[in-house]
Amino acid sequence: MSDRGQIISKRMVLMLLGCLLLFGGIFAYKFFGRYMMNQFLDNLALPAATVTSATAQIQSWREDLSGVGTVRAVNGVEVTTEAEGVVSAIHFKSGQYVHKGDLLVEIFAEPEKAQLQVLDAELRLARRNYARINTLTKRGVTTEADLDSARSTLDQVVANIEVQRARVDQRIVVAPFSGVLGIRRIDLGQNVSPGEAVVSLQQLDPIFVDFSLPEQKYAMVKAGLPIELTTDAFPGNTYHGKITAVDPQVDNASRNFLIQATLNNPKKHLRPGMFAQVSVQIDASRRVLVVPRTALVFAPYGVSVFILEKDEESDGMIANKRFVKIGEERGDLVEIVRGLLEGDVVASSGLLKLRNGEKVEINNENKPPDNPYPKPENS
Repeated sequence: MSDRGQIISKRMVLMLLGCLLLFGGIFAYKFFGRYMMNQFLDNLALPAATVTSATAQIQSWREDLSGVGTVRAVNGVEVTTEAEGVVSAIHFKSGQYVHKGDLLVEIFAEPEKAQLQVLDAELRLARRNYARINTLTKRGVTTEADLDSARSTLDQVVANIEVQRARVDQRIVVAPFSGVLGIRRIDLGQNVSPGEAVVSLQQLDPIFVDFSLPEQKYAMVKAGLPIELTTDAFPGNTYHGKITAVDPQVDNASRNFLIQATLNNPKKHLRPGMFAQVSVQIDASRRVLVVPRTALVFAPYGVSVFILEKDEESDGMIANKRFVKIGEERGDLVEIVRGLLEGDVVASSGLLKLRNGEKVEINNENKPPDNPYPKPENS
């Protein structure tokens, strides 16, 4: 290799070494700065999280039996026709309140009414014949057989009139009881058949609710016990009633038994077919440990709370996570079956920013008022 080539090779080596030192220094500086920044952040004291607190308390809860059921009308039918014919008159509107015996629908009945007039004429003739033969029989002019025949003819005409009046009555539809009508199913001039639905009629006050309970509760339920009912249609409203019947049979498949309760429904809020949550108030109570529902952290692996305890290293408070087992919920309170003791202080808000062992600061100045059972609107 010539001297010129050696000089070029040395320059390239020196240039590569210079670049390596330059970029190596830059990377080393970046790495050292990031390391020092992490050390600073790791040692930086975070401010204490501000939370509200609640104390686990013992309460006496009334023992209730809960079930789901369906609202049902005391009387509810599909009003139907008894005769075939053309609708000649409709005397109601959809959704109208009607009284027992109110006329709802008329079916064309002119031929039947004309036949009734014919029978009325035959009745007048049969009565005159009977009266004349009866007079003649007393005088001895006719026999008792003639009188019996005249009486039979009169009775047959009377019976025929009753049958014809029944046929005329079948061509009108009346309300079988007082209640609220549904949507009209027929139109004026429509040709209807026997048994065709005209409109639904529901008696809404009072009203039934049918619900079921497991057979283990059979001995605890009897007629006369008060119940409370809630529906999704009117959230926040609670309706009160009493058990009026308990089915003597337990279902073989579900091992549940059926219960019927009656409720006053003056505002007509409850309607047949509604889904209802029912609570039977039995004469018993139990002591339970409760905390606000906002103190619970729900996760796939379990339910937990943050207990607020004194920090041994400072005068502050720290939050420690503890898993609990919950029971029944009432209002804003939840029963704690296992995991807490009476008097334990738990965080009731600000849980999303808490970590296990983190310092906290309790601030209850803006804590919501304790009102786990808002007063319902009774209807």
